[in-house]
Amino acid sequence: MPERATSDRATPDRAPGGDTTPATTSSRAEIDAFVAQVKALGAARAPGTVAGGRGRLVFALDATMSRQPTWDTACRLQADMFAEAGAVGGLDVQLVYFRGLSECRASKFVSDPKALASLMERIDCRGGHTQIGKVLSHVRRENETTKVAALVYVGDAMEEPVDDLCARAGELGLAAVPCFVFQEGHDPVAEQAFREIARLSGGAWCRFSSGAAHELGALLRAVAAYASGGRDALHRLAGRNTAAVRLLEQLR
Repeated sequence: MPERATSDRATPDRAPGGDTTPATTSSRAEIDAFVAQVKALGAARAPGTVAGGRGRLVFALDATMSRQPTWDTACRLQADMFAEAGAVGGLDVQLVYFRGLSECRASKFVSDPKALASLMERIDCRGGHTQIGKVLSHVRRENETTKVAALVYVGDAMEEPVDDLCARAGELGLAAVPCFVFQEGHDPVAEQAFREIARLSGGAWCRFSSGAAHELGALLRAVAAYASGGRDALHRLAGRNTAAVRLLEQLR
């Protein structure tokens, strides 16, 4: 799929397939708080599925230059999540990323995690501003076409009108599309916005840092399992993923 540039006002195109100080370690309290916030999904809210029972998950990334110091770690965690989605089965994942001044691209929904991992390997960070609003609007449109189970977003900054982002997050909440927001670093402006996006969409927020890579990787895989197969998939995962156990406890 050939890449093509976007304009500032364009929606994400289809693609083929701040502070540069490294983030400090997430506290256990923050990680536990993330798991607790997943309760916002509610027992009655089922994963989004399409015909044939397949779930659809959008995975969005900030690929601007501020994320370069921890990009390799992020890619490893994201590859783990794609692999878990493939192991669980029944999940189609779309990768969305933005970078530069106006570049925002979206892959097709694919079921092969290797295809997304290959695409990740070809993405490099470039200077520019955040385009989170484009991501949220894109997910809303995708959901209007075919149900989306959830959005996972990983970023470290927010440089947009927060009220606009909150309005779009609220629309996703009304459509039962929770946003799981993982924040790198400690930017207070970004944290406030990310927490609101998670709250208004019915999702959850957690700080993402290299020091908590194993724990957060497990949470990402648990989210993928839930989006794909609901509680049954989490039960199967629980034997080898303690995050899945805690997620199950919150969903009861």
